[in-house]
Amino acid sequence: MACSPSEEELARSCVTIQEIYDSEDAQEEFEVKLENALESGITTIIIEPTKLGEETARWIQVGNCLHKTSVLTGIGALLSPVVMPGSYKTPSSLAFGGVSVFCALMYGVSWQFDPCCKYQIEYDTKKLARLPVGTTTSPIVLIRTDDKYRKILHNVIASSSAAFCAWKIYDWYFK
Repeated sequence: MACSPSEEELARSCVTIQEIYDSEDAQEEFEVKLENALESGITTIIIEPTKLGEETARWIQVGNCLHKTSVLTGIGALLSPVVMPGSYKTPSSLAFGGVSVFCALMYGVSWQFDPCCKYQIEYDTKKLARLPVGTTTSPIVLIRTDDKYRKILHNVIASSSAAFCAWKIYDWYFK
């Protein structure tokens, strides 16, 4: 559990999950250490065990994909009446809006309360070079980020597209 600047600052800001297989339950110990670090709100988490790092990175990438899909399709639902030709306006709005709401709901149910959703994978090689990595050549580095505005954005856009779609359905059937 070492990183760089002062020891006290680093105890709170950086944790390394080292790949040391000293028992039969080493993989479970890695997972417990990662869970404790995520729940503690550590700023930087270096994951050396390859399997655990890949699983964590995949989980974060799926959450990011749901978030981005929700935002982009929500924008598509709101803009398609302006951009699309006449007969395609309503069906495209409904399709984009449905996907946006579905992805926002999936994110809300599966990722919103997971402590892992507060982290992003660091890819910047300059920042990675400053971190002390152990024996692993390619550890996964997680950086804690403030996702408050990101969640507000995707919830507002998904809600707006849902309201727009509800209005379109009402307008389509009752007029």
